[in-house]
Amino acid sequence: MKKTVFLILLSICILQSFAQWKPAGNKIKTSWSEKIDVKNVLPEYPRPIMERTEWVNLNGLWDYAILKAGLAEPGKFDGKILVPFAVESSLSGVQKTVGEENEVWYKRTFAVPAKWKNKKILLHFGAVDWKAEVWLNDIKIGSHTGGYTPFLFDIRPFLNKTGDQKLVVRVWDPSDKGFQPRGKQTSDPNGIWYTSVTGIWQTVWMEPVADKYIENIRTTSNIDKNQVTVSVASSGATSADVVEAKIYDGKNEIASAKASSTEKLEISIPDAKLWSPESPFLYTMKVSLVSDGVVIDQVNSYFAMRKISTKRDNNGIVRLELNNKPCFQFGPLDQGWWPDGLYTAPTDEALKYDIQKTKDFGFNMIRKHVKVESARWYMHCDQLGMLVWQDMPSGDNSPQWQNHNYFNGTEFKRSAESEANYRKEWKEIMDFVYSNPSVVCWVPFNEAWGQFKTQEIVEWTKAYDPSRLVNPASGGNFYPVGDMLDLHNYPGPGMYLYDGQRPTVLGEYGGIGMALAGHLWAADKNWGYVQFKNSKEVTDEYVKYAESLLKMIKSGFSAGVYTQTTDVEGEVNGLMTYDRKVIKIDEQHVREINQKICTSLNE
Repeated sequence: MKKTVFLILLSICILQSFAQWKPAGNKIKTSWSEKIDVKNVLPEYPRPIMERTEWVNLNGLWDYAILKAGLAEPGKFDGKILVPFAVESSLSGVQKTVGEENEVWYKRTFAVPAKWKNKKILLHFGAVDWKAEVWLNDIKIGSHTGGYTPFLFDIRPFLNKTGDQKLVVRVWDPSDKGFQPRGKQTSDPNGIWYTSVTGIWQTVWMEPVADKYIENIRTTSNIDKNQVTVSVASSGATSADVVEAKIYDGKNEIASAKASSTEKLEISIPDAKLWSPESPFLYTMKVSLVSDGVVIDQVNSYFAMRKISTKRDNNGIVRLELNNKPCFQFGPLDQGWWPDGLYTAPTDEALKYDIQKTKDFGFNMIRKHVKVESARWYMHCDQLGMLVWQDMPSGDNSPQWQNHNYFNGTEFKRSAESEANYRKEWKEIMDFVYSNPSVVCWVPFNEAWGQFKTQEIVEWTKAYDPSRLVNPASGGNFYPVGDMLDLHNYPGPGMYLYDGQRPTVLGEYGGIGMALAGHLWAADKNWGYVQFKNSKEVTDEYVKYAESLLKMIKSGFSAGVYTQTTDVEGEVNGLMTYDRKVIKIDEQHVREINQKICTSLNE
């Protein structure tokens, strides 16, 4: 009887806890928001490029409080927040503005599985915007700045020997009042500027590892040599320890190699299958760390054999190439925003949906615009076969924009602190997605925003990753550096400059708008570069622009980016509505013209 009463009371407590959460506000939402399980939020493994078998997801309901910056941990918290959705989002259950004068505090307890005893415990944060400080059991264990990249702490030294562990996180984000990379976030959302995103916005999780363990894997393919280089970074290992990689085509092991933990693995891939949007073949790989003949750590990974380069064609035009063949890269500007989760897709199914629809529309590329996604987004691009141009999220201020000219005047000068932060965050972003084959182009600047020391930044980027192309400034102030000249022209395509030494690309055009009642972020103040009333008008205008672009390919364009995948807040120029419930264009007609564009250089 006592046991029954206890179980009933426990069930009531659990139900009351979950009843504390519901989406906040009355803005439009995606259909996926209805599928959120508070007890199992974003349950998928968060780092698929390097997967271990054991892990614990720490997403879910946490305590939260918003206090003036600089105060100590509150004795009483304001309520519950659903991690990992940003404070300002509906799905957080809070939907409050934090601002640069305040900080958001998070608190929860957790238990470490008993079978993890004597293991190091790594506590991972997928992304926290912008400055995070972390306490475990009232001991400050570390901090991190940067809103777009993962970080971790070894928490074993700070764990209680028995019972629950108390985890507290404090976050400060100055949004548009700071110099940090922030993309389209602003404290005053309007037009092309969107709601601020503060705090934890990607999965929090933990995993056990041995005292010596694999920290990172960096794969670089070389299709000209039928070879892949695997660099394994490890913690605690010595030169006497060994790293081993086994490579599989399906279930068949096709290659393997061993080396000292301090050396790279260079592995020949016989009859290599090449990755492309048409055939996104991925090799799987098991990487092991061996000490004294015993495997002490092992992770599952994958890679692709693909090459991105440039070459002058028979007509003297420098083209983008994929796997040593001309490839016109064509796709949408993808901002990666959600009406219910802001920076965070409500589910993994939703995250994949945008990429799949982009594929369905006949595109072969996505320009990820001034935002960095979670690791699973890049995995979906790898698996579906989607080329990615990765922007650096813009930040700080801008110099004079001289888009229609080569500009060699005085560049914007950042403060020493701002410059150091830019370099730190850009390197972390590049490290984060280095091994994802879908990423083929780095874009350090957009439309002159925060653009500084262009030649130096571009040369560093190319030297740090020679395996990819660098678009020095998409629609920005132009310098004869990097791998392409990128023009922006709205609404229709336009080629007002041409580079005979590099590919010329159309980094943005389009912006065809249509406001659909019932699917709008705001009832008024909606805009696009041009506005139409129905799907046929939008489709006709889209096809007209696409046919114009098709003609310009012969004149020299080697890539194109259409604005944009979805509506975003007050922008209604998406191919889909912001809630993803309506596709605005005639999908078949758009797919047909898009495929003509993507295959235009195949002859």
